[in-house]
Amino acid sequence: MSDLIRISAAELAARLAAREVSSVEATQVHLDRIAAVDGAVHAFLHVDGERALAAAAEVDRRRAAGDALGPLAGVPIAIKDVLVTEGMPSTAGSRILEGWVPPYDATPVRRVREAGLIPLGKTNMDEFAMGSSTEHSAYGPTYNPWELERIPGGSGGGSAASVASFEAPLALGSDTGGSIRQPAHVTGTVGVKPTYGAVSRYGSIALASSLDQVGPVSRTVLDAALLQDVIAGHDPLDSTSIPDAWPSMAEAVRQADVSGLRIGVVKQLDSDGFQAGVRSRFHEALELLERNGADIVEVSAPHFEYSIAAYYLILPAEASSNLAKFDSVRFGLRVMPEGGGTVEQVMAATREAGFGPEVKRRVILGTYALSAGYYDAYYGSAQKVRTLVQRDFDAAFAEVDVLATPTAPTTAFKLGEKLDDPLAMYLNDVATIPANLAGVPGISVPTGLAPEDGLPVGIQFLAPAREDARLYNVGGALEQLLLEQWGAPLLSQAPDLSTHELLATEEGAV
Repeated sequence: MSDLIRISAAELAARLAAREVSSVEATQVHLDRIAAVDGAVHAFLHVDGERALAAAAEVDRRRAAGDALGPLAGVPIAIKDVLVTEGMPSTAGSRILEGWVPPYDATPVRRVREAGLIPLGKTNMDEFAMGSSTEHSAYGPTYNPWELERIPGGSGGGSAASVASFEAPLALGSDTGGSIRQPAHVTGTVGVKPTYGAVSRYGSIALASSLDQVGPVSRTVLDAALLQDVIAGHDPLDSTSIPDAWPSMAEAVRQADVSGLRIGVVKQLDSDGFQAGVRSRFHEALELLERNGADIVEVSAPHFEYSIAAYYLILPAEASSNLAKFDSVRFGLRVMPEGGGTVEQVMAATREAGFGPEVKRRVILGTYALSAGYYDAYYGSAQKVRTLVQRDFDAAFAEVDVLATPTAPTTAFKLGEKLDDPLAMYLNDVATIPANLAGVPGISVPTGLAPEDGLPVGIQFLAPAREDARLYNVGGALEQLLLEQWGAPLLSQAPDLSTHELLATEEGAV
């Protein structure tokens, strides 16, 4: 295996800048890796090697000409299929958008291209980002590179798996209730949900507009910081985009120091309901930070326990509204009933064929919650709970600088284990949902392997809105301390995928 796929994005960028390797070479080895292992992992829905190599050749030409290039110029990247990408199919993991090729780029994709990164293709995801396992993708699940019979998380399991399996050094994801952080937890990668509004949502196929946030997926905290520096910033095309000038997240990692940092442990998210190995690695990480100068205190967030209930009313309500545009008329799939029919009949047939069961479940729930006579009882009440969760964050951050929780309750579960139990699936996001309800940033950093099953686990840090740099500071510090203990990155312990039998079906193969 070429060392170019094993090194960090930051190290690869340094080699590219020194002209020790060309972007074409770096892109080709990642395309070769995808060809070798993605039949087993199924991280990608679409790969465009020809355009990737052409973009890489252009970066090499500009570098040879002495042009000023960004710090990640020439580094390959994978794009979650929720982000529209000019010239590539953009389906959000749904049959209703099968084959749709948008005429423009989402703002984060445009900024990635302008910075000289090389899009390799589009990664698999739960349909319209509804799920925690990628099992709700219309194109088949993604498999966890650590154990192929287990889930890689969701909805952005494809992005996390592409990074964990060394198919891409970086990926873009989106996080509505944990869809970047929970996959990071179960694949041993780093995932960041920035402050709501820090990264433009223009061109991100909407699930729940008040919750969705685009963010980075990587193998190191510094790589995530470098990518957030590329994609963050005000966008006049997004009315929720924050006009702030953002500090360098990469600089926050390089100056990482937890001396005197006050870290609050949310007692409601440190309970016996979490897997023993998840909790043990969580407390070991906290002890390591404490030994290096951090102050660990317990804080209470009494309304966090109602977050899931509130979230699963707010999200379906907003999804029901956002998905109304998929009506068989303007774009996407169109199914004609036998013998023809009215517009309403065509719309019903199209949505029946184009949407999967989880999407239908949430649209029905959301439509009901917004209906006359039930709005105040359900959606209105959920928004009141959301306010209480935000107040819990405000009170906690008056005492501490960041909060810490396990990222998810368990390690990766087996494919099919929770597919028929929606409530059990929803509980995977118990620790990540509060951040989306409040709009605050969160990061998941690998803390090791759970002793009972040898699978990755992560710790989540949360910071006040607009204080993303704090996450990169504490995450970078912990990562360095753990690396000194381990002697090598956690992903170096992942199995060699080339020894695994291919599991993907012909339909799901690249």
